[in-house]
Amino acid sequence: MKALTYHGHRDVRVEDVPDPRLIDPQDIILRVTATAICGSDLHLYRGKVPGLKDGDILGHEFMGIVEEVGPAVTRLKRGDRVVVPFTISCGTCYFCERSLFAACEETNPNRGAIINKKTLRPGAGMFGYTHLYGGYAGGQAEYVRVPWANTGPLAVPEGLPDERVLFLSDILPTGYQAAVNAGIRPGSTVAIFGAGPVGCMAAACARLLGAERIFMIDHHPYRLNFARETYGVDPINFDEVDDPAEYIIDQTQFRGVDATIDAIGFEAKGSTVETVMTNLKLEGSSGAALRQAIAATRRGGTVSVPGVYAGFIHAFLFGDAFDKGLAFKMGQTHVQQYMPKLLTHILNGELHPEEIITHQMPLSEAARGYAMFDGKEDNCRKVVLTPGATMGTAAVPSAPYPISPD
Repeated sequence: MKALTYHGHRDVRVEDVPDPRLIDPQDIILRVTATAICGSDLHLYRGKVPGLKDGDILGHEFMGIVEEVGPAVTRLKRGDRVVVPFTISCGTCYFCERSLFAACEETNPNRGAIINKKTLRPGAGMFGYTHLYGGYAGGQAEYVRVPWANTGPLAVPEGLPDERVLFLSDILPTGYQAAVNAGIRPGSTVAIFGAGPVGCMAAACARLLGAERIFMIDHHPYRLNFARETYGVDPINFDEVDDPAEYIIDQTQFRGVDATIDAIGFEAKGSTVETVMTNLKLEGSSGAALRQAIAATRRGGTVSVPGVYAGFIHAFLFGDAFDKGLAFKMGQTHVQQYMPKLLTHILNGELHPEEIITHQMPLSEAARGYAMFDGKEDNCRKVVLTPGATMGTAAVPSAPYPISPD
């Protein structure tokens, strides 16, 4: 089969690889019909995350048709159309029984990414996201093995185009969990750092939960314009506003917002000092977005962090957070917990995650899609890849989103 494979810093290739096969009783083999490039895939593409090997198959946002089922699979059958969560969870361990699926103790045979790990069990395995998280082959491929298929893959109704439900795999539940963790309710004010796909899904979900005013901070005008037009945010371009947190405080009776959402993570654009320290491996993550989030949040408010972080953070102002009595909620998304509810919101017309898509390409053009998304070329917000398609046939059926030219 064809699959997108990793070969080093900004070197990904679509190659012929062996077809997946059933290994464990709860496995299914999925024929992938749609798969997306996620912002966290760019961390891998840029060589920022350890644990990848040459030839690893990337991709953790995907859906498709069940082609084979293992003997212990009871929830799915051949021919079912499903969307697959990016976290792999057993469904029966201590954490899965508490719906904390990203903390599953059974699906990651490797160490995970915690530095001060001691004897702690690792969290859940993930598709296409390094050997730290289990080394599972990802879904940017024609076929993929999905383990623990009794917990996770969600059957979707006929008649819904892939693009309407594809993002149930990651960015929509991630944005929703971020909004829930932020404690958003009717009348809330919130600032979202990052107008990428997760930031936009967080904005959509904040509106769903009743947020009254949403500030969104980024430095790409095309992303801010989209967020303003689609979600009604107040855009702040940090290339033009030196201190977004100060601006937000001035706009909120000198208090700050009820909650902030850091949808940027460890590659936030920081100072020269932070850039040097990160390059020298003296810190694992930029603290720029977190410092702004702490500053912009009112006393007693919440900082919600869906953006990925790792290791040490330079100049993390924990004393400021203490003085303001802030709460922090963060972590990988418990996707399986939210998928059914979010599917209902999609079916009811309350959420339209497909609005984020700007480019759809055949899987054969995946390397170009990565370069385009990474370079913010052609106002790229989100790339969806279609296995088996050729240039000119990978159209989005549900809306007139632009197709990448030949």
